[in-house]
Amino acid sequence: MHSPRVIHLTAGDVSLVLAAFSDDLPVILHWGARVTATDQDLEAFALAEQRPGLGGISDLPYRPSVLPEHSRGWFGRPGLSAHRGGAGWAPAFRVDTIAVDGTPVPAGVIQAGAASIQVDAHDEHATISVNLEIDLTTAGLLRLRSSVRNDAAEGAPLEVEDLMVALPVPTRATEMLDFSGRWAHERIAQRHRVVRGTHGRPSRRGRTGLDATTVMLAGTPGFSAEAGEVWMFHVGFSGDHEHALERGDGTLAFRGGELLLPGEIRLDPGKEYVGPWVYGSHGAGWDAASARFHAFLRGVSRSARRDRPVTLNVWEAVYFDQDAATLTDLAERGAALGVERFVLDDGWFRGRTDDRAGLGDWQPDPVAWPDGLRPLADRVRDLGMEFGLWVEPEMINEDSDLARAHPDWILRAGEELPAQYRFQQVLDLTQPEAFAYILGSLDGLIRDIGVSYLKWDHNRDLVSAGHPATGAPAVHEQTLALYRLLDELRARHPELEIESCASGGGRVDLGILERSDRIHPSDSHDPIDRFDILRNTGLLVPPEMMGSHVASRVSSVTGRTSDLHFRCAVAFLGHFGIEWDIRELSDGERDELATWIARFRRLRPLIQTGRTVGGGEDDPSAPSMRGVVAEDRGEALYTVVTPRTTADTLARIRFAGLDPAKRYRLTASVPDSLGPPWQVPDWLRAPDLDDDGPAPVFSGALLSTAGLEFPTFHPERAVVVHLRAEEAS
Repeated sequence: MHSPRVIHLTAGDVSLVLAAFSDDLPVILHWGARVTATDQDLEAFALAEQRPGLGGISDLPYRPSVLPEHSRGWFGRPGLSAHRGGAGWAPAFRVDTIAVDGTPVPAGVIQAGAASIQVDAHDEHATISVNLEIDLTTAGLLRLRSSVRNDAAEGAPLEVEDLMVALPVPTRATEMLDFSGRWAHERIAQRHRVVRGTHGRPSRRGRTGLDATTVMLAGTPGFSAEAGEVWMFHVGFSGDHEHALERGDGTLAFRGGELLLPGEIRLDPGKEYVGPWVYGSHGAGWDAASARFHAFLRGVSRSARRDRPVTLNVWEAVYFDQDAATLTDLAERGAALGVERFVLDDGWFRGRTDDRAGLGDWQPDPVAWPDGLRPLADRVRDLGMEFGLWVEPEMINEDSDLARAHPDWILRAGEELPAQYRFQQVLDLTQPEAFAYILGSLDGLIRDIGVSYLKWDHNRDLVSAGHPATGAPAVHEQTLALYRLLDELRARHPELEIESCASGGGRVDLGILERSDRIHPSDSHDPIDRFDILRNTGLLVPPEMMGSHVASRVSSVTGRTSDLHFRCAVAFLGHFGIEWDIRELSDGERDELATWIARFRRLRPLIQTGRTVGGGEDDPSAPSMRGVVAEDRGEALYTVVTPRTTADTLARIRFAGLDPAKRYRLTASVPDSLGPPWQVPDWLRAPDLDDDGPAPVFSGALLSTAGLEFPTFHPERAVVVHLRAEEAS
């Protein structure tokens, strides 16, 4: 038996063991907890599981590779589904080269740290080549993608229907967790057993989707934030895509990639299609797996470069009713509260008195803004704040000068336009002229007004989104055009920050997050719903990249009423801000809100660098907790929220992530009422967050293992706890 090529990559507490036998595509033998092994051990491990079949030539069992092949006897979903006029649909690839960080790998064992593996393979008969890229980052995050090329010199195009990579997971992962949702209530958790067959979560919305799972988790029975082995999976693409978990005969694997529309990828001779990056993270509990995604994003996002500015967005203050005097007044009031960024939302451009008109006409409305936006922007900067602007560049109203001048710039699959959604159609960014118009409009606004921040919205799904001239599907090319647009704007304006908003949290993925600085998790600021949305979205996105705003007492979405303390406490562990008509604040509310802003400004270095704990689903009848813990575990912040309904009046809260050898000084922000005074434990009478005086001190071991009793008598209450390690005596 030929010696295999075995590659063992390690980063932190994660190992990836990959093997290639003969010239077959490589298989992942182990992805999970770090293993320590000699070269001899690894070679023996790879060879031990080989089976000879009958006579060594027939009935050979097939271990699926990262790109499973039907031609090898794989009866699950093939990694590549493609054909050329009905032929070449069952390729059998032969490896040409395998390299680690560009260096070819011979037979034998290679052990390395974080690195990139490149695999080139081809099928000579089908005249198709594939390339695989498999990276293990320094944080232990695994990512891979594949590309396919039509190697024919002439003839019919290669029709690519599917390109889905596979990440194997041990079959001991018998439970899974994914998410669904809707507008204003994104990422609702659903936990269930892993069963035979495929559990697929396709999204055909042309954007990530309000109902998209965002991440998919598999784990050992009862896995949680802190316990059990967990494997987390994400497809980093902002257009149509699919997450799936496939259980077969002794196999279990995540499957993911772009979801292609009929005829969308037709490769002429010599042309290539590159699939999106697909990510995997392993950890002991999902907090550990989540931390790898956070580390990756903090390494590529501009949001990690400086403190997150407290933001005031004026949408719920004025809606479409804009004028210079009102907005200047709001800016001055915001600055007095400690706001650092002022964002003018929808309604500023020509003809925009409601959502029926104006999209595409990106010039200030001469009625609302006779002197343009520069005077307001200058006043905002004079007050010590940055100026931000709402835009929705990918959309167009039929009632707009742009649509009247260029109806041929609107995506459609046939002669008729698709049905409107929110009175919108989709602008075809794949057309060079349309792309240049939008790029020039945005570039001009940023330069002329001095815009430092764009709230980039996307308020409709892509329906019948075809190229106007041919009707051919355009979602793939539209998504790549968006990426080029964002990349070019950021290249021209290195300090510009961009927020991804899509009817709230409808576009949350690593494709967009690598090109933006934060997301709008939801259009609902109701703190009851928002707490769960922030926790579940936080499995992928670190807190400082999630806009987290305090809105009005009565939620504009749910109609529920919440006190200011509850709203601020829930919003605190994020990119803190306000979306509220602050002209209506009472003196007491103004003082309280200013206090929370000052707290955030003082504690944001911890929030935007700490490790998240307590993320994801929980028991709805028990208190919920989100926290961030400093890398050295010398400081931590937690928000604890009482359950909506429970039979208990007390529950224990464990403060995850602390150093058991340290002792922690505890302060807290507690609402006026947590229940009858005689039922509130003494520790909740600790000094306020802003008090530097004497405070109770607790062992990290006790806080993280045994925890403290917490009252659950009153629903919809929140406590923010700050723990700071005492200096060793």
